[in-house]
Formats: sequence, structure tokens, C-alpha cells
Amino acid sequence: MSLLARPRPAAQAPAPATAPATPASRQVPSAWLALLATPVAASANSPVLILPDMAGSLGIRTATATWLVTVFAWAMAVGTPLMAGLLRRRGLGNTLRLSAALIVAGTAVVAVAPWLPLAMAGRAAQAVGGAGLVTAAMSLAGSVRRMGVITAGFGTLGAVGPLLGSAIAGTASWRVSLAVGAVALLALPAVMRRADLSAPKQTTPFDGRGAALLVLTATALVLIPRYPLPAVAASLLTTVLLALHIRSNPTGFVPATLLRTRAFALSALLACTFATSYFTLLFTIPQLLRDRTDWSTSTIGTGQLVALLAGSVLSMVLAAASARLGRPRVLTILLTVGALAPLTAALTPWAPLLLLVATLAVFTTSAGQATLAVYATQAAPTTQRPTAIGLFNLCYQLGGAFGPAIAVLITLGG
Repeated sequence: MSLLARPRPAAQAPAPATAPATPASRQVPSAWLALLATPVAASANSPVLILPDMAGSLGIRTATATWLVTVFAWAMAVGTPLMAGLLRRRGLGNTLRLSAALIVAGTAVVAVAPWLPLAMAGRAAQAVGGAGLVTAAMSLAGSVRRMGVITAGFGTLGAVGPLLGSAIAGTASWRVSLAVGAVALLALPAVMRRADLSAPKQTTPFDGRGAALLVLTATALVLIPRYPLPAVAASLLTTVLLALHIRSNPTGFVPATLLRTRAFALSALLACTFATSYFTLLFTIPQLLRDRTDWSTSTIGTGQLVALLAGSVLSMVLAAASARLGRPRVLTILLTVGALAPLTAALTPWAPLLLLVATLAVFTTSAGQATLAVYATQAAPTTQRPTAIGLFNLCYQLGGAFGPAIAVLITLGG
């Protein structure tokens, strides 16, 4: 199946990546799905403007404090396929309960942690729990339009995140600003009332070796921007081991048939590329504006907020129109705008134009995630769609890990 193939009419579209509807289950309104999934974006981006405050509180350098950002992105990356595997094997109910428990526990740890390693552990727990909620919400979406509501919410909450984090840190504490992801728990009662929470029947054993190798590979990839040589060597080794494992166990944690599906592979690759560009620019633009203008932190945060909100709204428009435009046109738009964002950031002589870069970047990644996620899951066999969502989001989250680390190299000198 080609990624450029025109999608089938909505009436003939494949079933969404969820279990067949039962009399006890109803479609969860997209607003509840957005509330379930998107607060994690605010939590991820809330440190953007308060890294110096966090560093001062913990007695570390600002560059070292970015580990709180990196570990969150890493945990989101490795937690996404693991939570997708849990969803596939144990059902939605167990996935939601474990995710909620991790978010509560992680938030409690961050609230009291006096040392960076303990705070990182809390952030990791928050991120894995958030990954579970995102996976659950996307598995219940089933269409580009509904997926667009979720991903536009990511863009919106991601846009609000830096300014919200700064405001909360100014009035209360940076620790409180890292707890905003817990707002997602407000959606749990409504989702659990409407969705099918039953555990699916599983006859195949859990592929623990495949899961471990995937986690090790993702971890090595996340560390490449910080430790290039050892991380590249480790990622090559784990990738080879994972490939050999997939060859010997083609129906395991990472299905071979899914990786050989062109539409899935290209969708996942593009999602990773767009996310890397977006998160690099998200963390780079505020520093560039500080260096090139005399704007205050609040002015920079407000300007970036407006720019990101505009891009999020435009991404929802494209997601809603994607079926009418067709895949070739949608992909052309995404690739063109996605290339313009970093080129403009690198070449513009006028600092305020960097805010337009933020708009282009969030538009590309939000619209891309909405449309490409559906393309990727529709290309997968029905039984593998939760796995497809997990692996697709892994690629997106890898971009979320690469971006801040690359931004550190650009703005803070590593």
C-alpha cells in the first residue's frame, strides 16, 4: 500500500483501532479524548521558560536541568509501545488504571524531590502514565477528524505549556508547574463509562525479549544528541539484535509484517522528522529571541503562545479537510511547510519572524500526527492496530527526545 494512495471514502474506511463496539460501549466524545491525552503536552513543555529556576532550586547548571526534559521525552518514547502492548493484551481498563497510578505517583515524587535523580524518576513515571493515556485516547479516535481534535489539543496545550509553566512557577513553584499533566485524570470517569474496558483474549505469550530490545534501542537513540559516539554504537548494536529477534519471532512485540508495510513505515518516519524539528525549534526560539531582542520573558512566552495557538488551529483545519484534499496534497503541504520552518529559523535576519517559524512548526507536527497516525493504523491488520499506534507514537516521541537535546547543543553549547 502506498502512502500516497488516495484514501477510501469514509463509508468504506477500515474500522478504528479499537475492539468492535459492544452494546455496553458507546463512542467516547472527542472532547473527552482530548482532555485525556493532551495535558501531557503542557507538562512536557512547561519547563521551557523556567529551566534556570529549576536549576537554581536543585543546585545544578541550566544545561544539566534539561535532563528533566530529556528523561520525560525518553519515558514517553519507551512507555508508548509498552502501554500499547498492555492495551492490546490487557484491555483499556487496565491500561487506564495503571496510567493514572503512575501519574499520581510521579507527581507526588516531583513535588518533594530534593535531588535531580529523584525528580527525574518522578518525571519518568508521569511520562509513562501520560503515554498510556495518549495511547488509549488515540486508539479510541478512529478517524482523521477525531484524531485532529486530539493532536490540535497537543499543539494548543503544548503552546500554553511554556507560559503556563512560567506563570505557575512565578505564583507558586516550578514543582507545581510540572504537575499540570494530572489534569488528564479528570477525563477518566467519562471515558471509562463509555468505552469497552473488557480485556481481550490472548493466546500468544508476551514477547519480553522483543520489548526489552525495543526499549534499549529507543534509549540509545534518545542519547545520541548528548553522547554521539557511544550512543550510536549502542543503537547500532541493539538495532541489529532487535532485527535478528524480529526475524526469528516475526509475530512478537514488534510484528515483522507491520514494519514491511510501506504506509506505516513512511508515516512513522515522517512523524519522527516533524517532531524533531518542532521540539528543537520550540526550545530554541525563546533563547534566540532573548539573544536577538530586548523582549522580556513574559513577552517571549506570550508571543510564542499566540504563534503556537495559530498553528494548532490551522492544523485542525487541515485534519478536517484531509479526506477531501487526498493524501498526495496533504503530504505535499506537510513536507513543504515542514521544510520552511527550520530554513526560516536559520536564514531570517529579522528576529520577530521566528514566531512565524513556531506557527509553521506546530502546524506541521500537529497536522502530521493526526493524518499520519490514521494512515499508519489503517495500513495495519486489525489485530495489530494497537501495536501500530504504539510504534507510530514511539517514532513521534523520539522526535520529542531528540529536539530538546539538539536545542541544548544549539543554544547552551551542550
